[in-house]
Amino acid sequence: MSPFFFLLLCFSISHALPPPRGFFLNCGSSSSTNLNDIDYTPDQEFISVGNTTTIKQKDLIPILSTLRYFPDKSSRKHCYNFPVAKTSKYLIRTTYYYGNFDGKNNPPVFDQIVGGTKWSVVNTSEDYAKGQSSYYEIIVGVPGKRLSVCLAKNAHTLSSSPFISALDVQSLEDTMYNSTDLGSYKLSLIARNSFGGDGEIISYPDDKYNRLWQPFSDQKHPTVTSRSRINPSNFWNIPPPEAFVEGFTASKGKPLELQWPPFPLLATKYYVALYFQDNRSPGPMSWRAFDVSVNGLSYLRKLNVSTNGVMVYSGQWPLSGQTQITLTPAKDAPVGPVINAGEVFQVLPLGGTTNIKDAIAMEDLLESIKKPPVDWSGDPCLPRANSWTGLTCSKEKITRVISLNLTNLGLSGSLPPSINKMTALKDLWLGKNKLTGPIPDLSPMTRLETLHLEDNQLTGAIPESLAKLPNLRTLSLKNNKLNGTIPSVLLQRKGLTIQASPENMPSTNKTAQIRVANS
Repeated sequence: MSPFFFLLLCFSISHALPPPRGFFLNCGSSSSTNLNDIDYTPDQEFISVGNTTTIKQKDLIPILSTLRYFPDKSSRKHCYNFPVAKTSKYLIRTTYYYGNFDGKNNPPVFDQIVGGTKWSVVNTSEDYAKGQSSYYEIIVGVPGKRLSVCLAKNAHTLSSSPFISALDVQSLEDTMYNSTDLGSYKLSLIARNSFGGDGEIISYPDDKYNRLWQPFSDQKHPTVTSRSRINPSNFWNIPPPEAFVEGFTASKGKPLELQWPPFPLLATKYYVALYFQDNRSPGPMSWRAFDVSVNGLSYLRKLNVSTNGVMVYSGQWPLSGQTQITLTPAKDAPVGPVINAGEVFQVLPLGGTTNIKDAIAMEDLLESIKKPPVDWSGDPCLPRANSWTGLTCSKEKITRVISLNLTNLGLSGSLPPSINKMTALKDLWLGKNKLTGPIPDLSPMTRLETLHLEDNQLTGAIPESLAKLPNLRTLSLKNNKLNGTIPSVLLQRKGLTIQASPENMPSTNKTAQIRVANS
């Protein structure tokens, strides 16, 4: 279950700002809608698969009233693709409201994927039973110029279909969450709360980066209200001033013990950021001094909190089970400790990536052929269970395409010259399609062992460069529209079996197959 939820009513709007940078999609809708001064647009520009439907329920906010779902059981994943700036940083939020769209009264369970990394399992059952929608957030670095967000079936999806209601892709500043190497990790949100209040969620435009700060109240702790406003630009993560308005405190000389997040956590490492501000009017005595510990381990000693506010963080802090934050005041502190807000993210190791040359070659092939497999979107090789149909990939961290089998898939179009960038490819099987155009120069593909291009509509001469493939054992070219005969340099290759149409065979051999034996 996601620990985050939307009520089915709109957030309040406080004041207007320039629109946030990024992509904000009202999935399944044919028209734009405005929520909290953000324009959510239809999603069809960023995805070409799936069906759409409308949830017929009163009092839904607009982005929950439509959705896109993916009933295709043969597809390994369904991806949204976004053009982004190279080496950029984004916050991604996926929003789900089941609304019994399929009449089964049983929300589906499925995976969500960012790039080549499995992000999390989506299970909205508990939230939906309460009449609530669910959302998930992750912060990612993007090394290239394309960002993919994908949904995929898993063992628990059964006969139902993955779906999505809204998708936010929010650009972040370079300074934000910069203690984490986003080239090696991603940050999956566990909790983001403002402490002491029980009012509305803090969101855009109060937080200009469109983060959601859920109110967190605890009757065991007295609350305070700030008399001054922090400057967000003084903090790396640029938190909204509204997150500091209220906070928990304790009496002078007493520790503050806070169980937060309010649910047990898996045993792994987390990014933890805590935010503090002395609530009193600025002055020479407006400071609070205390130690911070997490689950009994010292997090920071002798923290001095003024009215300017301060953030303390750990990029990889081990947590397990219930978490307790303890603020222990200094002996001479005139007032007790205070805490205003906090964020916790699970640190997810990057799931690897497809070799950039292989990925570009596959994208070029995708653009060159018509009617490609519907799951040809996102990272070609990763996650491994969700690689593109027809691909077999290596098991390295930077994975390579080692086999491509698209036999008899009804493909048309041509082969791009860049296909020869896939230099780890051992088997290329494209037979029994309707491919046209010439055979490109494949000589850089020195690991290629089998090449099947039979039963297409390929034209032009049979390239002599095929003789430069030292490991080629099988070459099948029959039933095309190729000109001329097989080059003599190919006929002289030992250990190579060639299948070709009679008109392409040398005059001394019209058997449609030549095998040059090893010496």
